[in-house]
Amino acid sequence: MIEFINSWLIYYGLNQTLSLYLSNIIVLLCIIFISFLVNLIVKRVLLKTVESYITKTKNKWDDTFLKNKVFDRLANIAPAATIHALAPVFPNYQDGIQKLAFAYMAIIILSALHKFLDSINEIYKKYEISKVRPIKGYLQVIEIIMYTIGTIIIISVLIGRSPWILLSSIGAATAVFLLIFQNSILGLVASIQITSNNMIEIGDWIEMSQYGADGDVLEISLHTVKVQNFDKTIVNIPTYKFIENSFKNWRGMQETGGRRIKRSIYVNMSSIKFCTEEMIEKFKHIKYINEYIESKSIEIYNYNKQNNIDPSDVANGMHLTNIGIFRVYIENYLKNHPKIHKDMTQIVRQLQPTENGLPIEIYVFTNDIIWQNYESIQSDIFDHILAVANEFDIQIYQKPSGYDFKNIINSR
Repeated sequence: MIEFINSWLIYYGLNQTLSLYLSNIIVLLCIIFISFLVNLIVKRVLLKTVESYITKTKNKWDDTFLKNKVFDRLANIAPAATIHALAPVFPNYQDGIQKLAFAYMAIIILSALHKFLDSINEIYKKYEISKVRPIKGYLQVIEIIMYTIGTIIIISVLIGRSPWILLSSIGAATAVFLLIFQNSILGLVASIQITSNNMIEIGDWIEMSQYGADGDVLEISLHTVKVQNFDKTIVNIPTYKFIENSFKNWRGMQETGGRRIKRSIYVNMSSIKFCTEEMIEKFKHIKYINEYIESKSIEIYNYNKQNNIDPSDVANGMHLTNIGIFRVYIENYLKNHPKIHKDMTQIVRQLQPTENGLPIEIYVFTNDIIWQNYESIQSDIFDHILAVANEFDIQIYQKPSGYDFKNIINSR
C-alpha cells in the first residue's frame, strides 16, 4: 500500500524523499482512522447490543458484569487487534508494532479478568453461604498468579525471548531480589490488601495503641501510613504492620452517624427495696414513668388476686421495686432524649453485682459523633441520672474516703 501511494505521489510530481514520507503518513492516518472506526462500531453497535440483551434477561448475575464494565474493557481489544493485523503494512516496523499491540491487548485482558473476578465475588456474596465460606481470599490468589503470568508473558514478548528462559533468570535472582526489596515487597502486598479490602482510607480515624496512633489518616504510601494524632503529633507506621497487627477503624461509627455510650453507675445494694404505697404515689407524678406505674400496678394487682396472694407480706406475690422503677425511668428518659439516636440499640441493664455494688449499664448511641459534642451529651446524661437517683431512694455507691473515716471518728 505504501509503495502504491508512493508511486502515485511521484507520478504527480513529488520528489522521491517527500513522497515516501507522505505515503507513510497517509497510511498511518488510514490505520488510525480504521482503528477508530472499528472501536466506534464495537462500542456503539456490538457493545450496545450486548448491554441491551443483558438488561432484558431474567438473570441478575450478568448485570453485575455489566455494572463492573467487564465488556467495556474487552471492547478496547478491537482497535489494538486492528493495529496488530495491519502492522505488515510497515514491514520495517512490523515486529515492534505487533509486540506493542500484543502487550496492550494482554494488559486489557488482565484488567478485564480483574473486573471479572470482582464480579464473581460480588455475585457470590449475595448467597448466604458467602458469610460462612468467603472466596475473596482465593480469588486474590488467582489474581496474583494471573498478574504474574501475564507480566512474564508481556515482558517475554517485548524482549523476544521464551517465557521459560525469563522464568529461569528470575528464579536465579529471586533470593537477592527479595533481600534488597524486602520492605518494598511487604509494603506492596500490604497496600494491595489494604486497598482491595478497603481497610483504611484517607481521613479515617484509626487507633493502633502499640504504635501510639490515635487520630486521622493523612497519607497511605507504599512503605508507611501517616497518622495525625489528636494532640497534633504525627506517627508513621509501616504499611505492612496493618496486616500483621490489629487496629481499630472508627469509619463505621462515622458512616452510621451514631457514637456509642457504654458506661455504668454502681448502686449501693443496701438501698434496693420494695416500693411502699407512699413511694408509688410519689412516682406517679414523675413524667417518664407515670404510665408504667399505672399499668404495672394493675398487672400486679390482677396477678396477686388471681393467685390468692396476700400482698401485705412483701415475700409473697409480685411487687414493684425502686431499682426496677429507676431502670425504667432511665430507659424512658433516654428514649425521649433529643441527642440519643432513635434507630440504634438502646439498652439499660443490670450487670453481675460486684464488691462495688450493682452495676446499671447504659448502652446507647448519640446522634452527634463530634467528639466534643459527644462528651458533653454523655456528661449531661450521667449528671441527670446521678442527681435523680435520690428521688427513687437509690444510693450511688462510692468507696469511703479519708474524709468519710474522719467524720465517723469525729462523730463518736
